Amino acid sequence: MRDAYYSPLVVQTAVDLANTMRPIKGEDALETVEQLRDFLDDHPAAEPPSSAANQGTGPRPLTRADLAEVRALRETVREVLERANADAVEAAALINDGLRRSRATLVLRHEDDRWWTEVASDTDRCSAHLAATTLSALASVIATLGPARLGVCAGPTCRATFVDLSRNGSKQYCTRTCAHRASVAAYRSRRSPR
Repeated sequence: MRDAYYSPLVVQTAVDLANTMRPIKGEDALETVEQLRDFLDDHPAAEPPSSAANQGTGPRPLTRADLAEVRALRETVREVLERANADAVEAAALINDGLRRSRATLVLRHEDDRWWTEVASDTDRCSAHLAATTLSALASVIATLGPARLGVCAGPTCRATFVDLSRNGSKQYCTRTCAHRASVAAYRSRRSPR
């Protein structure tokens, strides 16, 4: 994450990670190491950069321990997204604790006559890198746009999370589909005879 600014790609990775668990439907899209690999393949920002030690050998193989660590991180990310609007201080404590556990540090980098800061983890564990990137992105959204930009879908049958990066900050639903369902339900409610 460059210049302590939220990257929409990394923010979406945080939301997608939280939404691999669908509490109302009782679905979990992060139950196996293969599902974790698929998630990481679909979210390039989630992959740790190759270290000098394993360049040319590809990413290190994922294990059940990696899966357990990422699932624990998912709980933290989801809790931040659920609580930020109501209790920003608690959300900040969750973020800070998660960053400490991932051993995240601020790194100053230089490339092509440009300097920038980046939050990184000093380990090659995928959970640590994922924690450093997603939690620091959520922290930047809170610091830049405010904690009200993190939330849970207002749809009555949905508990998906979202981050509102829109200009007016009025998002209430995770997707247009949920917003449309709510709109149709409200319309039918107004039109039904009483």
